Order: sequence, then C-alpha cells, then structure tokens
Amino acid sequence: MRLGSKLIIGALLILLLAGLTGQASRIVPARAADPTPEPYQRQVTLKVSFTFYEWWVVRWRNNEVACQLFIEHEGLPTEGEVQYYCDRTVYNEWRTTPPCPQAMDNGDVTRCPGLYLHYNSSFPSKRDLVVKLPMPKVWLNVTDCNPDPVQNRCTTVPSLVFEGEEPLPNEMVIRIQGTINGVPFSCPSDRCALPLSPTGPQGTSIEFWADSSFGDSSERYTGLVRLVPWGDFMNPDAKAGSQQLWYLDVLSDQWRGETLASCADTWQVFPAVGGPPAWLSTPLELQDLASTKAYYFLAAMLIRNGEIDVSMCDDGGLQSDLVASACGVEAAKPAMLDWQNQFDQEIITVAGETGIPAQLMKNLFSRESQIWPALYQTYKEAGLGQLTDNGADTVLLWNPEFFAQFCPLALDQSVCDLGFGNLGEAEQLLLRGALVQQVNAGCPNCPAGIDLSQANFSIRIFAEGIQANCSQVGRILTNITGKYPGQVSSFEDLWKYTLVNYNAGSGCLSNAIKAAYTAGQPLIWENVSARLEEGCLPAIGYVDDIALVPYATPTPTPWVWQDTPPPLPTFYMPSGPTPTPLPARATPTRTPTYMGPTPTGPTPTPSATNAGGATNIPLPTETIVYPIETNPPY
Repeated sequence: MRLGSKLIIGALLILLLAGLTGQASRIVPARAADPTPEPYQRQVTLKVSFTFYEWWVVRWRNNEVACQLFIEHEGLPTEGEVQYYCDRTVYNEWRTTPPCPQAMDNGDVTRCPGLYLHYNSSFPSKRDLVVKLPMPKVWLNVTDCNPDPVQNRCTTVPSLVFEGEEPLPNEMVIRIQGTINGVPFSCPSDRCALPLSPTGPQGTSIEFWADSSFGDSSERYTGLVRLVPWGDFMNPDAKAGSQQLWYLDVLSDQWRGETLASCADTWQVFPAVGGPPAWLSTPLELQDLASTKAYYFLAAMLIRNGEIDVSMCDDGGLQSDLVASACGVEAAKPAMLDWQNQFDQEIITVAGETGIPAQLMKNLFSRESQIWPALYQTYKEAGLGQLTDNGADTVLLWNPEFFAQFCPLALDQSVCDLGFGNLGEAEQLLLRGALVQQVNAGCPNCPAGIDLSQANFSIRIFAEGIQANCSQVGRILTNITGKYPGQVSSFEDLWKYTLVNYNAGSGCLSNAIKAAYTAGQPLIWENVSARLEEGCLPAIGYVDDIALVPYATPTPTPWVWQDTPPPLPTFYMPSGPTPTPLPARATPTRTPTYMGPTPTGPTPTPSATNAGGATNIPLPTETIVYPIETNPPY
C-alpha cells in the first residue's frame, strides 16, 4: 500500500508542484576529514512510457549499417545524437558527406561517397523515472511575547514554538522532537510550544526535527536561544508586583519572527543583552536616522553641479575642485541637509529586508562618500559605499545568493550556473565591471548629475556586499580557530572586523587575527587592531569613524592602488540604463554562508557504439526534482 501511495503522490507532484526553494548552510568549524554520507532524499521511482525512434547511419556504397541511433523525438536526429551513438570515425565521415545527386534522380547511389541517415522503425518502451520529493520542515517562532524589534524585551516568560510543515498531499507531520540544552522533548503533533527557562548570556543550543506520516523525518535543525531576566523581580526579597522584563534572542535558519541581524546568524553570536549599540541598530522612526553633518565634499559636488547659488562667495564657494570653502558650505547648508537624508527611507527598507543595520549603512556611506553616489574617477571607486573591483569580487564570491540573482542580468544562465569562482577571467571581469557600474549613479543629464533611482537601487547592493564581507570574516575566524565566530569574539567586535575587511581587505584582517590568536590573546578588538600591519593601520580610524564619529573626508581604499591611480576601465559609462530590479527575498531571514567556489563536475563522455551498430538500447534513469514553495502559511 505504501508503494502505491508513493506512486500516486509522485504522479500528482509532476503535475501540481512548482516553486523554488533552497537551503544554505552557515559557517561550520573545521573537522577531521571523515567520510560524509549522502544526505537522505525522498524519492519515488515511476515507470514512464515513451517511444523510441530507430535510425540507421548507412553507407551509400553498399547499404552497410555503420551505426544505430535510438532517439525519443520525432524528426531527424540532431548532430549531437549522431555523435553520441556513433564512434568518432563514423561521425566525422557522416558529418562531412556531401549530398548525393543520384539519390534525387533515382540514379546509381552506390557511386556516392560517405554515409546517410535512414529512418528504420519506432517502438514503445519504458524507463524508470526517479522523482525527488520535497522534505518536511520545521519553522521556529515564539508566543506569549511580542518582542520589541530593537531590544527584544518580553514582559512574560515566552514560549518557543515549533511548527511542522509537510508539503506532500495526504501526508502530515505527526511528531516534533528535539533537545533544548541537551534535554529532549517530543510533541505528538505538528505544533509544539515549550515555555523557556532563563539561560546564561551566551544562550543555549537547540536541535529539532519533524517526523512525517510518510515514514521519514526532516533534517535536524540547530539554533541558539537566549532568555535573560532583567531587574530585581526574580530576587526573593524583591517587592511583589515588580515589573518583569525578559530579553529574548533566537538564532536559527528556521526562525520566522522579526528579521534578525543577518550576520548574527552567520556568526552564531548574540548582541549584548538589551540590544546592539546604536551604530548597529535600525531606528524605528525615520527621523532617528537623520544626520546634520557639514560635508565639505558633498557641498563641493552640489556647487559644481549648479545646485547652489554661491554668488555671495568671493571664492566661488570652492576651496579646491573637491572641497567647498567655508562660505560654500554655509551657502549649501539647506540643500546639503536635504541631500544627505534623502536616502534614509530606502536604507531602512533594505535593512528590514536584509538584516544589515540601517545606522551602520548610513554611517558607512557617510564615511566612504559623504552620501555622494557617483564614480570617484581618482580613486576608481563608485557609489555611496565606494565599491571597487576588489570589493565587487568579494560580493560575487562570498554572497552566492546575490550572485545567482545578479549574474543572469549580464551573462547567460548556463554560464552563471557554474558559480563565480569557476568562471573565466573575462566573465569575472565583466561581472565586476557591471556591478561597479550598477552602484554608480553618476548621470550628466540628470538633475545635480545624479540618477536618484539608481542611487536608491544601489543601497540593496551595498547591503549584500556587507553581508558578503561578514561571511568572509566568519570563514577567516573559523579557519584560524576551528570554532564558530561567536565562540571566540563578540557581536560588536565581529562587526568591526567586517569593517576592516571591507576597507582594508581580508589579508590585513586575517594576518592580524592569526597573530593575536597565535600569541594566545583573546580575540577582542583591542588585541586584533593592535596586530594590524603598518599598511593596514588606517583601518583603525575607519572603524572609529563609523562606530564612534561618522564623519570624515572620503578617502580611497588602501589596496586600490599604490602609486598613480590606473585609468578607468572600458566598461565605465557616465550614464547607464535604469537598472533591472533584483527579485525580492522570499523570506525575511538570511540564509547563505559561502564555503568557496561552486564545484563543477566533469561532463560525462558518452560511449560510442562500434561500426556495426548498437546492440543494446540505453535506458538511462532520469532524476527530476520538483521543488515547491516553502514559505509557511503563517
């Protein structure tokens, strides 16, 4: 009965199931090279009927059958099919055979050289079709609490809620199991709500999975949960009625509550109890992100583009080509304040979609470009966050989810499927140039010389770039220590390392971390920054400017050049077409953590038949995956 049920399910899925989903793994510590078993995958095998069409490759001279072909479509065989079934000599002779005029005139065809195709017969056949079925899942949420998205505070003890999802029709999740801090739990249904107990500041580990009526289980998911009481209400001597406050944090790929800081999940680390520092937060109100800085470079750009009346300034409002004078800054003040805050709404929106803190992005843009989103030809950097070719390389290599969305805008999908690390140098150069151009909002024919729609669009790209850098930072720490990043460093310090990686490059960061770790020092910011090599030391001021005082003159990234800046690449265009919007995220949680270039398997080499023709018809087993939409209905 079970096999028949599976066959019916498989047939229904072929017709009904559609969608797209994927699971990415986070950074894991290095382990010994043990054999890794293939993960379990649901599948059923169906007998599928089809028709074989038999063709012969025949010699004109004597009607000798040099090769047999068995294809599964009407019409002539393709050149590739002839090459697959026939040996190289037969294929090359057939491919170079000229037309036979005698065949058109009913003449003596034995005088014609070479080979021709001849249709012989057709007959029905069957093959095994392996259909991969979607697996059950478990999603994680909380109840009895509506945590503040900044401080995650609850006034009652919350419960952790596990909700199972079974995508197959006529099947259901019959049990959810797992452990919390090593203590097992089991709920005989598709929903399980467990009251939480206070944990330490480092939280406690959880593992959970779902059992299905199909006869199998979901993968085993992991996460971290932290519940910390705050105040004296738990003190036996406290007054009755003291207000309860609980700080709640959850880290898991299966989390379906408020969007978490994406890099926190990548690093497996909690922010400080009570929420992150201000520079790593996302304000609830738009006005809380506003700034009132006197940007001398921004004022100069507005003056040079004719946006400011500086007729009252004897110096024309400019101290140099790139710096406004005091008179110019004063004249530009109203426009300058409007300009530096006009992207705030988009920054907050992108922060909600990606988990990258809005204040971090605003401070980084202020430090990098003074909110001027054009191409810095002197520095060969572009956009609000001054993206370079090297920076684009980091985004495309360490953020595979973004690469998968961006690459088809410039290259064929079949090329993109190889993964950025496996592309040729020309394709990588093209993608880096295209990405730099996408964040360059310079537009000579636009008001103020800036395409504002392109500037807003680029904010999402910079957020993806920050995510790529924090993934690379996590990998650096894991490679050096063999532990999760959150086990050896704090949430705030990991963000500071990410800024070093963004500004000075991974070489500067990895050498400093390795030096501190080898010396037996705790991996805190003070120890790591003290180990930065001489050429990397400007990164300390860069971090301070963003984390403490977000105000500075735009400066070039140290590893862009050493002496004279190189000429602009050929892909630079002052004004480009309106960018194609990237697809929206399917879920509010971040998932991808990149382990390295995508591997590419070798192309199978078909075995050729002998000159006398094939004697066995190949009956390959097909494997078809029918994924479905995995967003839960809640």
